[in-house]
Amino acid sequence: MGLEASLPNGILLANVEKLVNWTRKTSMWPATFGLACCAIEMMTVGGSRYDFARFGMERFSATPRQADLMIVAGRVTNKMAPVLRQIYDQMPEPRWVLAMGVCASTGGMFNNYAVVQGVDHVVPVDMYLPGCPPRPEMLLDAVLKLHAKIMDEPINPTRAAAKLEAGERTPMIPSSERHAPKNRAQRKRAERQQAAQRREMGSTASLGALESTPRRPELGSAQETRSGR
Repeated sequence: MGLEASLPNGILLANVEKLVNWTRKTSMWPATFGLACCAIEMMTVGGSRYDFARFGMERFSATPRQADLMIVAGRVTNKMAPVLRQIYDQMPEPRWVLAMGVCASTGGMFNNYAVVQGVDHVVPVDMYLPGCPPRPEMLLDAVLKLHAKIMDEPINPTRAAAKLEAGERTPMIPSSERHAPKNRAQRKRAERQQAAQRREMGSTASLGALESTPRRPELGSAQETRSGR
């Protein structure tokens, strides 16, 4: 694969913390907890267009003892809260929770006695995803940001206390910027693919991460605006 040619004497060094966190973030098995319309968007990421399998997450587990990521997709009622907590308690450590959509995050439009106003009242949440419902691209972005957090997680309480004292936090960089292609040919190919997808979906919005230079208003339009005044 060419990796051995770039390594000095065929030796690759890494610390245990980074290696353990890398294995954790590249083999996350989600525990599906679809409760409302957000679950449809969550199912979509498993299809061929978005392909969760690229990140080692193609196995949506129906068994909490074989899952380490709970995606709460939809509103949580007071009758469902004990079930959610029981499934969370059955998941092995380490485990993470992603609140998908505004209903799971804050209760959304259902501000009444029957709906829990935020799933963080029941289980600890590691990543909040806004939207009603959020698009599959937003769920992919939230998962990739969660991967970045996992890569920076301390491996023991001593390391955790040291990071807390130093004030180290994981920068939440948008995935479109973090994973944007650097090669000019790859960028052009990605632009063509995204343009084809926008035409297929009937959208004309441009993605800022792939813009090489910011767009500036033309001089003629500015002169017309001044003359119109």
